Amino acid sequence: MYFCRRFVFILFLLSTYIFRVYAQQPVQSPAKADPLAKKTDKTILKAIDSIRTQTEPKREFRGAWVATVENIDWPSEPGLPVDQQKKELTTLFDFLQDAGMNAIIFQIRPAADAFYAKSREPWSKWLTGKQGLAPDPAYDPLEFAISEAHKRGMELHAWFNPYRATNDNKYSTLSPTHITNIKPEWFFTYGGKKQFDPGIPEVRDYIVKVFLDVVDNYDIDGVHMDDYFYPYEISGQHINDAATFKAYGGGFTDINDWRHHNVDTLIEMLGDSIHQHKPRVKFGVSPFGIWANKYQNPGGSETHGGSSYYETFADSRKWMKEGWLDYITPQLYWPLNDRSAAFNNLVDWWSDNTYNRHLYVGMAAYRLNEHRKGSKFKDPAAMPDEIKYLRDNPRVQGSVYFSARSLENNPLGFTDSLKNNYYKYPALPPEMLWLDSVPPNPPAALTAAATPKNTIELRWVAPALAKDNEPVYGYVIYRFEAGDKINTEDPQNILNIEYNTNTSYTDDSVEKGKTYRYIVTAIDRLKNESEASTMVTVAVP
Repeated sequence: MYFCRRFVFILFLLSTYIFRVYAQQPVQSPAKADPLAKKTDKTILKAIDSIRTQTEPKREFRGAWVATVENIDWPSEPGLPVDQQKKELTTLFDFLQDAGMNAIIFQIRPAADAFYAKSREPWSKWLTGKQGLAPDPAYDPLEFAISEAHKRGMELHAWFNPYRATNDNKYSTLSPTHITNIKPEWFFTYGGKKQFDPGIPEVRDYIVKVFLDVVDNYDIDGVHMDDYFYPYEISGQHINDAATFKAYGGGFTDINDWRHHNVDTLIEMLGDSIHQHKPRVKFGVSPFGIWANKYQNPGGSETHGGSSYYETFADSRKWMKEGWLDYITPQLYWPLNDRSAAFNNLVDWWSDNTYNRHLYVGMAAYRLNEHRKGSKFKDPAAMPDEIKYLRDNPRVQGSVYFSARSLENNPLGFTDSLKNNYYKYPALPPEMLWLDSVPPNPPAALTAAATPKNTIELRWVAPALAKDNEPVYGYVIYRFEAGDKINTEDPQNILNIEYNTNTSYTDDSVEKGKTYRYIVTAIDRLKNESEASTMVTVAVP
């Protein structure tokens, strides 16, 4: 619907321009065309393109990965005092909120370790400096991150690495309670790192339990997995799982088919288990950006590069087709029209293979202004043009940027572009109607009053439970000035999105002498939105 509205608006502008420029003038041959008219044509079309790209959707997933492995994003170094860890995280979340993000993908299990207290695995060395050492004074980083994200109107998705058990070969520094020391038979070594063997049924059962510890004990919005399944190929290395295949590969003659089955089985188990334990927790995966190249598989993309299907045995297209995932975030870390793997070709391919689930595109913020010779990401328009391309495809519901710190230095002014243009107005995450399609009831008895402090106090009554007996999760406050069209589909009318059940709001951005009109709607956990409340009008003295 959003795409159609934009298209109609652009068509209107173009038709108006064509009528004014051409219908009132005699037609000229190209040889006699006025050069100034050609310049005017380009200027007008550029202005139309600018208007088009500034039109924002009301619903869009706008996420950033916050990586903890090797202290990429947080904390800045291992073993920082707890107060400093908290300060760094809230500062980062403030920045991401200001940049327009509405979701945090927070890495909590980088290598069979934990950034959360209620875990069967040891504390991460990247948090405290030593694996197994708890924060002192005690606190739970995941609980803290969830609370701080929700305060800022951002979802928090708990990001797990499913199979990586170590990120180096310093095995002597592992905690005695690390799973590699308790169950050494569950692992093979590849590239100097220990990895869970996906073919062992007990491994899959264990990983599911690890995930469910978080689903059951934390108020997360989603479960998120990265792209590390079977290890990426390293020349001269061999996956040592022949014995596992012999023990558990009955029914398979091809070890690669069996490896695909192992990963498929885990994804299906996780999807079923997560939704059984908490039906409104979203489940997503971020695979490598190429599923398969067309020269490898007729169903693949027009690309030439590594592929997740053949290299890591991750059949992510199947997971979407079977409905095991709620969203997918392929890492499309290439520029538009790249010779080997064009961003636009891959967006088109993934959008054709989402099977009515959500597609959030992984964006290469870390590559902006890179030093590589000839890189298209040195062009300030490179990533804004990618956003435009995504928004022109109605089957794409948003973006996730790798990684959060990459945006902090405002490379090529891109973060300013997000804040002042592409993410200028708030956005609700897209609905997932297959998980919940019942909206809340609207808030009741909305009132508004001007105060001596030059603010307006809004109050309302929480609605009755929805038809599915789900309570309200939050509210959306809309504000209109005199003469504005009352339109709750236009995000520029959103004053704030509240992820709490408070039934009051203070508008401290009003101007003296102006009259404002307000509407409030209710949202549930999956951001289904109610009908509007009654509208109230108030004048500021």
